Amino acid sequence: MMNFVVKTLANAGALLVAIWLVGNITLTGDDTGHRALTLILVALVFGVVNWLVKPLVKLLSLPLLVLTLGLFTLIVNALMLLLTSWISGKLDLDFHVEGFWAAFLGGLIISIVSWALNMVLPDED
Repeated sequence: MMNFVVKTLANAGALLVAIWLVGNITLTGDDTGHRALTLILVALVFGVVNWLVKPLVKLLSLPLLVLTLGLFTLIVNALMLLLTSWISGKLDLDFHVEGFWAAFLGGLIISIVSWALNMVLPDED
């Protein structure tokens, strides 16, 4: 259970950095508490998307991953962020990614920040 909480908080932190750095990734809300709750819920959605959909997409795109020496993973990350934005819209969460290039840059930032946070945060279950 602790591992799940740590991963969700790492996702939330990474999403927050991407929202802060990329202008076309937005998180809106009335007050700070509402935005914080929305960020946690979006981090949960992002975690579920990465847990369920990303392995299947990576398996289906394996030839492209091999051909590009893994750089196609950046495209997959962007697509997962766009899918998270779409699902968040369907769940009435105030999170939106506008355009592929914003998702590409956001996915890159989220990958780097998540990696760094997962190195620092404890990984116990």
